[in-house]
Amino acid sequence: MKKQLTAAILGCGSRGALFAECMLNSPEKFRITALCDPSAVQLEKMDRLYRLTAENFLDEDSFFRERRADILFIASPDRVHVRQAIRAMRLGYHLLLEKPISDDLKELEELLAVKKETGAHVSVCHELRYAKGFEKCAQIIRSGRLGRLYAIDASERVRFFHWAQAYVRFFHWAQAYVRGIGAFLASGYSAIFAKCSHDLDLIQAYAGGRCLSVSSVGDRAFFVPENAPVGATERCLDCPHKDTCTYSAKKIYIDGWHAAGEPDFVWPYTKVTQEVPLTEAALTQGLLSGPYGKCVFTASQDMVDHQFVQMTFENGIKASLKMVYAAAPTGGGRRIAFYFTEGEMILDEREDTIELLPFGGAREKISITALAKNSRDGHGGGDALIVDELYEIIVLGKTARTSLEESIESHLMGIAAEESRESQGKLVY
Repeated sequence: MKKQLTAAILGCGSRGALFAECMLNSPEKFRITALCDPSAVQLEKMDRLYRLTAENFLDEDSFFRERRADILFIASPDRVHVRQAIRAMRLGYHLLLEKPISDDLKELEELLAVKKETGAHVSVCHELRYAKGFEKCAQIIRSGRLGRLYAIDASERVRFFHWAQAYVRFFHWAQAYVRGIGAFLASGYSAIFAKCSHDLDLIQAYAGGRCLSVSSVGDRAFFVPENAPVGATERCLDCPHKDTCTYSAKKIYIDGWHAAGEPDFVWPYTKVTQEVPLTEAALTQGLLSGPYGKCVFTASQDMVDHQFVQMTFENGIKASLKMVYAAAPTGGGRRIAFYFTEGEMILDEREDTIELLPFGGAREKISITALAKNSRDGHGGGDALIVDELYEIIVLGKTARTSLEESIESHLMGIAAEESRESQGKLVY
């Protein structure tokens, strides 16, 4: 009989719920014993949806009075990750820690020191490393079938409504802690650091070495008041353009909810309201009073809406990353071109393909969906696979696919990118 690990979840929004679902799919491996979130509504949703008998906590101080499980899933807002991770490790938890960890070098150094001091295992949630399409690219790089990799050109094409939600409309409001990603750098992280933490990690993993230098440029060009439609109002539901504007909150959240079959506790509609069950009336009230109903052109925020990053690695590999917001709803996703001494490889989520173009050889196309056909949902199966690996690391002694040191390396790349952008693209070593 397999050993069953007890698990606690700190932060019960959409990511915390996803981790719960992954564990409930493997009841022989995991038993959820504790939940912590400052919202009683979020805790009630978790209990109702998953029929949990876990102990619930509304504040982290009460939760951290004693160790409540073998492992802790930290899915709380970004700015509190390190503080909570340190408290947890000193109580004896192993961790699955949501990214980004921190954009503060001292915090990253302290986290690493406490990990070494306590002997805790820390997996950072780089779930795309486990997704079948991205994993296949890593396998092809290692195989050498296209020769030696010397350059990477990556694009993160963020779907327009996701960008508007996470990086334009969201702002800090009074809660026990900030929920969401954030439109203000004071309450969240830069988009290249938060949204592209996946991409920086993948580039670092594919390059297979330490990054030596970074330069970056980017700014906010579109989500500014002068680009608002003539006659636009502060809130979408009052606006004459509510049925025609691309960024209409009515179209995205109310019409979109109906078109999706009126689901309950499903992103992105759960961002608008905490009401249970989800109704049009609850969504309407959320848009009338909360941040997600504000006009994207007049909402207060200071996030850039596009950014380009150039990187050089110690093994000579060069890489670029382009983050843009204006991807179509079904046309977003990542595109990564790999350049080898004996050919090219292109992963394109929009086209659902990995294309191999060997010099002097036959072109080959691989379906990403076919690779992931037996994977559970969530980042191409990556969410379930990283949870499964955590069990194998703790119980069976498996070597982790990525170390905390590697995770921190990709974070240092993000920190350098922001330093460069704020300095008009200077080279940061």
